[in-house]
Amino acid sequence: MRIYFAMLNSCRGFSHAARTEAALRQELALLGVALFAGGLLAPNVAWYVAMIGVLFVILAIELLNTAIEKLADHINPDWHPGIGLIKDFGSAAVFCGLALAALIWGAAVSVRFQIL
Repeated sequence: MRIYFAMLNSCRGFSHAARTEAALRQELALLGVALFAGGLLAPNVAWYVAMIGVLFVILAIELLNTAIEKLADHINPDWHPGIGLIKDFGSAAVFCGLALAALIWGAAVSVRFQIL
């Protein structure tokens, strides 16, 4: 039963984030396109798994960033320099995930089309 309730909590959180967070919706749209495009661009199955997997990692980072921002806003709804910095750290984490995705997708395309 614990796994069932954990899944319900996860679905509720994911659903709420998808309804309220524009960045998450954009990343979900990107994932939808990538599921198809990755099949065309991936040199093999292992590359496809890495290409799609990194997009799931980005979704996870975005959800954690959203959680930090929501918690920070709940604790102090007014602007505060320390909380602003914490939110910037979360944004930087998302950027790192996006940079990793760009590297993986770029490498996959390079291998697929023998560019390098």
